[in-house]
Amino acid sequence: MKKKLFFYTKFIIVFSIILLLFLLTNYSLGVGTPKLVSTMEKAFQSIESWLIKLATPMAAVAVGSGLFMQKFSFGDEEKIRMGKKLVKTSLISYAFILGIDLVLSAIESLI
Repeated sequence: MKKKLFFYTKFIIVFSIILLLFLLTNYSLGVGTPKLVSTMEKAFQSIESWLIKLATPMAAVAVGSGLFMQKFSFGDEEKIRMGKKLVKTSLISYAFILGIDLVLSAIESLI
């Protein structure tokens, strides 16, 4: 399982680097932006904005559910532990999504 995950992670990283190099060489040669690349950029920007708009309420619902789970656990240790885990993972996931947005905007400003 770990070998498969490592392979997929490595594949995604290599593919991303190749795609980034392809985009950078097109910009540096002065060729201009091909229609396919500009269409892909617009699609990725709309997906990114959609993800950010959707992630905020989803994180709020997950944190609220985790807090209610802790509050109304009535002393059940498993529900308290699950509520804490839900709050922690939702906040980490939301921070990860915001971090990705920050990195993408930094890369976009360099290009």
